[in-house]
Formats: sequence, C-alpha cells, structure tokens
Amino acid sequence: MRLLRVGPVGAERPAVLDGDGVLRDLSGVIPDVDPAFLAGGGLAAIPAGLPVLDPDGLRIGPPVARIGKIVCIGLNYHDHAAEIGAAAPGEPVVFMKAADTVAGPYDDVLIPRGSAKTDWEVELAVVISRSAAYLESAERAADHIAGYAVAHDVSERAFQLERGGQWDKGKNCATFNPLGPWLVTADDVPDPQNLGLRLRVNGEARQTGSTKDMIFGVYEIVRYLSQFMTLHPGDVINTGTPAGVALGQPEPKPYLRPGDVVELEIDGLGRQRQTFRAA
Repeated sequence: MRLLRVGPVGAERPAVLDGDGVLRDLSGVIPDVDPAFLAGGGLAAIPAGLPVLDPDGLRIGPPVARIGKIVCIGLNYHDHAAEIGAAAPGEPVVFMKAADTVAGPYDDVLIPRGSAKTDWEVELAVVISRSAAYLESAERAADHIAGYAVAHDVSERAFQLERGGQWDKGKNCATFNPLGPWLVTADDVPDPQNLGLRLRVNGEARQTGSTKDMIFGVYEIVRYLSQFMTLHPGDVINTGTPAGVALGQPEPKPYLRPGDVVELEIDGLGRQRQTFRAA
C-alpha cells in the first residue's frame, strides 16, 4: 500500500494510491498518517468508494505526520566508506536529525547562509510502527516496521566536519530531510536488502547503489538502536547512503549551488525532485 499526504504545508490530508495508480482521499477514513494510525496497525485494505483526488497542482507533503525523531546511520555502505577513505565501522555510526528538517519530496531545499559544501545523499528510510526497546534479535525487528520511504539526507560538509563538535550542525538545517513521496507498507517491500538507489544532479547520474551493499542491514539497525533508545511509532530511521556523494569526488568537489536540481529514487518507493535555493 502506498500512503501519502497531500495539500499545503501544515494542512496536508491523508491519501492513498490504489492498485491502478489513482490518487484517493483517505481523510474521511483516518485523521492522518501519524503515530496513532501506525500504532493501530494501519489499514488492512483500501476501503471501497474513496473519493478520487485530482493530482494536478496538488502538493505532496511528507508521508508521515508528527514524526518524533529521525535517527540516522552514517558510513553504512561499503563503497561510500571507501570513497571518503573511512574504515568500515565495527558498530553502526548513529546521529540524529530534528523532525523539523523534514520537507515534502518536491519542496525546494534551502542552502544555508554561509554554506559552500552542501551535499546530497539518497537513503532508504524506515518508519516504525510499534514501540521497540531491547529487541532480542534482528528477526524481531520486522514486526516493528510500518514501511519504507525515500529520504534525502542533505548535508553541509563544512558545518558537519570542519566546525568542531559532532555532526549536528551540518545535518539539521531547515529542509534538510525531504521524505516521500509515499510510505510503502512493509508487506509491499518483501526484501529491503534488495533495493536499487539512484540520484542525479542536473540530469547527471551521481549515485547508483543497492541496499545489498549495506554494512548493517535494516533489521539489524532497528535491533541495534533499540538497545540504546526506545523507538516509537512514527519515528524514522535513515539507513545510510551509497557511494557518489560530492564529498567523495576529486577536487573541485561539485557541491550544490542555488538553482541545482536533484532527482532521486529507490526501487518501488517512488521519486523525489528538489530545486536548491539560497536561504
């Protein structure tokens, strides 16, 4: 099932794409695609007779409302670690992004003031359905996943790596986490470790990878994180990016500038497209 939220910023309403790709209004069935909805088990099936929505000119927002936290995994692809000269980590590298970094998949992304090294990262996002704490095995993690989405973990590398402290300054700028277009429920993603990821900048292919190359798989990431924090319904996990980021390119590195257009996609999860603007 492909769930989404449509409408102006702050006034999105729930919708679903049916099996024929027709956009239908869910607002008469559920209040929103939010933690309460996910914790309640979501929808078993698309109800009959839902009103059809005209997609022309209709903004698509983030597919999940009221996200509690975004937990991110760094250096989680073998090829990405190699391209920036880092050793493969022995345990997942964990950092956080604030929920207010989330934007819609086609919204503009703002390059921060003073930025010279804004970078792209296509990532598989995992959305939690049930509270998870101290999970005993990776296999149990599957029961705590509502579904998957495309995430763009935009990063400012100078803020992240050259300004002291942890990575937070380079990860939490406004609009730095476009999400969507859909939340694809877990039953429609039979193997999250067999998904292709692609990203283009101004039409030029920059990232082409597969979740097969993850150092730590999706279920192990959920298990691991549950040892250190409680994961709640509606929490999002960004699971890392494959090779091809600007940081890993030879000088002069092709960091993003105002007017650049980034397009990204993951097999079965949809596509995003953002124009980058000056903040």
